[in-house]
Amino acid sequence: MRYFVITALVASLAACGAPQGEEEKSVTPDVVEESVEVSQWLYGGGNAHQKYAPFEEINRETVGLLQVAWTYDTGEDGQAGTMHSTPLAAGDMLYVAGPEGGIHALNPVTGEPRWVFNFPYPEETNTWFKGAPRGLMYWSDGGEARVFGIAGRYVFSVDAKTGELDDAFGQGGAINLAEGLGRDPAMVDAELGTPGVIHADTMVLGTRMGEQLPTAPGHIRAYDVRTGEMKWIFHTIPQPGEYGHETWPEDAWLYAGGVNNWSGMALDEARGIVYLGTGSAASDFYGADRHGDNLFANSILALDVETGKRVWHRQLVKHDLWDRDIPAPPTLATLTIDGQSVDALIQITKTGHIWVLDRETGEALFPLEEVEVPPSSLPGEQVVSPQIVPMLPEPFVRQDFVVTDRTPEARAAVEDQIAAFDQHHPFRPPSLAGQAIFPGMDGGGEWGGGAFDPETGYFFVNANEVPWILKMKENPDRAELGRASDLYGAMCATCHGVDKAGTGEFPSLEGLEARYALADVEEIISSGYGRMPGFAAALEPEAISALAAHLLTGENAAIDSDMVRDQPFDTRFVIDGYNKLLDPDGYPANAPPWGTLTAIDLSSGEHVWRRPLGQYPELVADGMADTGSENYGGPVVTAGGIVFIGATVKDRTFRAFDKATGELLWSHELPQSGVGTPAVYEADGRQFVVTPAGGARRGERGSSYVAFSLPESEEEAAP
Repeated sequence: MRYFVITALVASLAACGAPQGEEEKSVTPDVVEESVEVSQWLYGGGNAHQKYAPFEEINRETVGLLQVAWTYDTGEDGQAGTMHSTPLAAGDMLYVAGPEGGIHALNPVTGEPRWVFNFPYPEETNTWFKGAPRGLMYWSDGGEARVFGIAGRYVFSVDAKTGELDDAFGQGGAINLAEGLGRDPAMVDAELGTPGVIHADTMVLGTRMGEQLPTAPGHIRAYDVRTGEMKWIFHTIPQPGEYGHETWPEDAWLYAGGVNNWSGMALDEARGIVYLGTGSAASDFYGADRHGDNLFANSILALDVETGKRVWHRQLVKHDLWDRDIPAPPTLATLTIDGQSVDALIQITKTGHIWVLDRETGEALFPLEEVEVPPSSLPGEQVVSPQIVPMLPEPFVRQDFVVTDRTPEARAAVEDQIAAFDQHHPFRPPSLAGQAIFPGMDGGGEWGGGAFDPETGYFFVNANEVPWILKMKENPDRAELGRASDLYGAMCATCHGVDKAGTGEFPSLEGLEARYALADVEEIISSGYGRMPGFAAALEPEAISALAAHLLTGENAAIDSDMVRDQPFDTRFVIDGYNKLLDPDGYPANAPPWGTLTAIDLSSGEHVWRRPLGQYPELVADGMADTGSENYGGPVVTAGGIVFIGATVKDRTFRAFDKATGELLWSHELPQSGVGTPAVYEADGRQFVVTPAGGARRGERGSSYVAFSLPESEEEAAP
């Protein structure tokens, strides 16, 4: 196959709202190469999201011989700790995403680049939040083929063979997800982090956005893959006259946000149904302005893929106050339960429960139980009780918080820290006293999801078992906001920290003066970007300027109460930071394991095996091994009897487990942490396993992919 020279195509991007600006786009080696035959691997392994590979070359007997076949570095920089994309195999290519939104088409056998396309972000786009998507999308009608990339709020279409931008798609090759949500696009913070699904010529997409008001609604939309025209929209926050509108205050649809699908979707191609889970309603943790069940938040939705009509829904958490977003795409599988074969949907949760539902009706296939919710101590809050959880399958995360026994000093310090907290309860409403929330806000289950093995009926799922602190604080009245520092504390400190050093996934604001001019920071505050909402609707321009100057220079200008606008929503209480509950040495405050991998028999709901996943190298050196660590991304399972997984944050290890027993069969150290989900495919008759190694969640700037395969001859086999 001939390599192609890709140009920036800036002229084709000149339409209003279309990407434009950056000139340098492509890298194209001057090499000619024959095509290779490749088995397809989409995000999740395929539209059912089973992450199952029917290949046996790499098996229990041969896995120990695995070697690095190739390593490819995208050369992109992006934001530290964001490279976590699953490769996509299709046609005769392997496609990978870079941490700045580029698409790299590789020879799937050698890893050599065939073409590279870097998305031309518009000049006005804030690139502070540039980060790799979790994967790419692919479409072909048997003749034409397209790869769809993700760059923040833009989805762009590229010719799968040549890497040329398809300027017939959307406006100059891209659609802008900030448009079409019924809010001012300049104020909308919607973007895409996880691929959607494609059925025939219909592409269905979710969004991710901020979790505090003001923020956009997370309506589900479908687009024509050829033209980029929107085909339908499903209002996840129902509007007047729509099903579920009565579960919200009458006018909530005008200001409420969230209720978005940020974690991905599954597609039943035969039925023409797309299945997806939604997040909580904004604002998280305090819902005095959204009394009611809040459909379709925290729900599994089954929608007709061609019309967007609701087939069925099941709400897993009503009036969510705990950030219990549905964190991963559903898995579609055929199960045998009580001797009956049933087409099922499998949905993991942050709490470590698994919902197993009939794919046709949404009915639960295992018993459920009610859990009473204590009343809230926060004025204006109205809880919904009871909540419902599955009794089976067995939770894959412990449900009780047990204080660490790593050292006597650590145990005593943690006990002192939590002495003033509310007693742990799975559905205790947030309070000013605070509580240890376990599993934490990052799960339990996370966005990598599980892997299903159709041979055994086993489901493999990795999990975090780290407690967080859920504590509320009272927001000052606008009359009390006398200085720019007060404004920062009220509107920014929850995410970026009181000391501006960042919290959790939210970046540090230190050193902004070295990267941004005052006007740039004013624009970011005004319009928002990524998960950060824009504040133009809440603050007058004078307040935005004062806040920007405070961030850049420390200047602490006076703020008049008239500079802060009245809002239609209630912000009296907000979370007091996104903080893990740690011991004085920085380790999780509960007893290990802190990360696990579990195999579950879905015919019975019982665990088959459970193993710690991940290590803290310094604790291993001190004789404390098998603690497990936080992990993001998921496993894959193969017909050869192997479960492959990277995912671990605290070490850089890629692992292979025996799917029947959980025995660790092989491991390999990566150049950076392998946070993400691997791809498994065959090319020219050889089986390959490729994982991202981008340092995600470690705060490291990595941008490489590592491919493993068996040696082609005995001479190549390493000792």
